[in-house]
Amino acid sequence: MGYMLLYESMLPSVLFARDKWLKPGGLILPSHATLFMAPITNSDRYEGSVDFWCDVYGINMSALVPLAKKFTSEEPSIEIVGGENVISWPFVVKHIDCYTFTFEEFKSITTTYKVSSMMLAPIHGFGLWFEVEFNGPAESSSNLSSDSSPLDIIQKKRRRASDSTVVLSTAPEDEPTHWHQTILYFPDPIGVTQDQIIEGSVTITPSEENPRCLNIHLECSWRLVLGGVGLR
Repeated sequence: MGYMLLYESMLPSVLFARDKWLKPGGLILPSHATLFMAPITNSDRYEGSVDFWCDVYGINMSALVPLAKKFTSEEPSIEIVGGENVISWPFVVKHIDCYTFTFEEFKSITTTYKVSSMMLAPIHGFGLWFEVEFNGPAESSSNLSSDSSPLDIIQKKRRRASDSTVVLSTAPEDEPTHWHQTILYFPDPIGVTQDQIIEGSVTITPSEENPRCLNIHLECSWRLVLGGVGLR
């Protein structure tokens, strides 16, 4: 398991070992994994990385702001954010059953999403995190897809908590872990209101230059819903 579950592309090595050596009835641990994503707000981080240059101990260095925005947004940031930074219910990017997942599926992971902002706040980017389960091939209750509703996710988490399944979560609302969260920052924040619709798609593929790295393509648009009418 790498950052945001898939970084360093260790999963193909697991799949190779599974297909070559796993005996019938054998165990793969962890057995299942789910990658989640949600828009986040983080004004402190943005102010410390970008707005900071507008007043550096009384000196206006705002000429460096475009460069600061570029460095902040050109690569994912590995850091800890809290549950209060997440401004919508998360959606499922990918649910992986390690007993059946294939290398071909790993070559391109893509999903569309549509979420609703729970507050008036600037969106500074999207956060990704994951959870993994330790159980047998027929014992997973996750069966989550990108179409899973937030209620489905919560109910299935609660069911898991009541049985013998062991779950390791890297979610913002849980205890921090070695993996932290992975944040995709925008160059400029997007202001949204409560109940504003945020939708788009995300695609994750291994880098052709370095297969241990990942390419992430994120598309995002937003619209305000007033009386059932969407304003984009």
